[in-house]
Amino acid sequence: MLEEALTVLAAAGGTAVVQAAGTDVWTGLRQAVAGWFGRGDEQRQRAELERLDRTAEEVQTAQAADADRVRVRQEAAWQARFEGLLESLDDSERAQAAERLRALLPRRDPEGGVSARDGGAVIGGSARIQADRGAVAAGVINGEVRISTPSEPDPSQG
Repeated sequence: MLEEALTVLAAAGGTAVVQAAGTDVWTGLRQAVAGWFGRGDEQRQRAELERLDRTAEEVQTAQAADADRVRVRQEAAWQARFEGLLESLDDSERAQAAERLRALLPRRDPEGGVSARDGGAVIGGSARIQADRGAVAAGVINGEVRISTPSEPDPSQG
């Protein structure tokens, strides 16, 4: 079993693969991940490139209702693959592989930068969401929204 830091690193690897699919960073990350798994073996690297392409295809073509489920499943699958390779190595090789994996993962903004998926918004500060004249304004709506005139309260209710 891997130490916690390596498990977290493997999870970050799985997340990076799925988040990069279909973005500008995909080509570079795809090559780097395939090279990491291939470890100098061209045939193994080609197999990883094909696996990565299948992942990207699945993530990109997932229907909206299934998109989150597909992403979670793919992240878990890639995390397990990263963990499996790290576990198969001896201590010295594992340390080197972990360093290589850290180096290939996209850098996070040290100032707490964030990103949003399609249809999302990133706000670097305060946000005020306001509606008037019967409109609806929301940061996130999960479910149905109905707009209607409120009923008059019963006189006995005050």
